[in-house]
Amino acid sequence: MKFLILVHVLSAIIGVGPTFFAHVLLRKKQNAVQLRQSMALSQMLNFFPKIGGSIAVLTGILLVIIGNYGSFLNLWLIGSLIIYIIIQIVVIGIIDPNAKKLAGWVFDENNKEAVDLPEEQSQLLSKISNQFYFATAFGVLLFILMIWKPFYFLPSP
Repeated sequence: MKFLILVHVLSAIIGVGPTFFAHVLLRKKQNAVQLRQSMALSQMLNFFPKIGGSIAVLTGILLVIIGNYGSFLNLWLIGSLIIYIIIQIVVIGIIDPNAKKLAGWVFDENNKEAVDLPEEQSQLLSKISNQFYFATAFGVLLFILMIWKPFYFLPSP
């Protein structure tokens, strides 16, 4: 059980962690050269949420099934799953398409020598940055629920 908890916590940190760095990498007011480097790093970090997030969900379900965490209907569990789904929708459904559009311009051979971002790309970068702040806020809320649940949401023995 302790090993499963360890795997769950580590995979959650590894899975959600890059979301906390994304808004730093894709910060507003970068020039094209900085953004090119930031996006390359960001693309490498995208691997971790896919694996870590999936493992965190699976181990979390296992913990509820075999552990003493109560029913699947507990507020902290339903809330955590909803928050996780919101983060996934924001990152995969909203941010990723915008980031791919921005990356299309950033990594286009015709723009390789560009130093300044055109207004359209600058606005898109700002939009992506704001969206990552939203995802980060929900990530913090998710971790709060995960930490507090044993102390505030479980019945006392």
